[in-house]
Amino acid sequence: MHIVVVTISDRASKGIYEDLSGPLIEDWLTTAITSPFDVTRRIIPDGFESVRDTLIDLCDQERVDLVLTTGGTGPAPRDETPEAMRAVLIKELLGFGELMRRISLDQTPTAILSRQTAGTRGRTLIINLPGKPAAIQLCLDAVFPAIPYCLHLIGAGEIETDPNVIKSFKPVG
Repeated sequence: MHIVVVTISDRASKGIYEDLSGPLIEDWLTTAITSPFDVTRRIIPDGFESVRDTLIDLCDQERVDLVLTTGGTGPAPRDETPEAMRAVLIKELLGFGELMRRISLDQTPTAILSRQTAGTRGRTLIINLPGKPAAIQLCLDAVFPAIPYCLHLIGAGEIETDPNVIKSFKPVG
């Protein structure tokens, strides 16, 4: 199982801002997943082309199982992660973004500005997480129960989770 965490930030990619989101996601994964996996982190600048090209490379060349992006999902002019995602995806899974926004609205009214989405390209699942570290765990806790089964359905690697952290849904039969 190969997971890649992609931080999308002009400032972090230039070293102006410390990437807090990528390490937080990696720590969460290490706590939640009990089966063998490796995780790679990348930091890229905002923008349509950089996000699109990175995602295509990860899916088509590196053939990773799961890509978790963070950042670039707001309404600012350089926030083009969802547009780049839609150019890459074969199947969009709108429920991921809907759930992340719904759960985030319990904490902040500005969650309505978020444009996270998810979907598949080949046997890779890609999910856009928020860029704010405070929202990342909340969103991972909300959507991760469906991720192992989704990975199974698309023919990606299998993962097991610690039921004390995240109880994954697996249908019987």
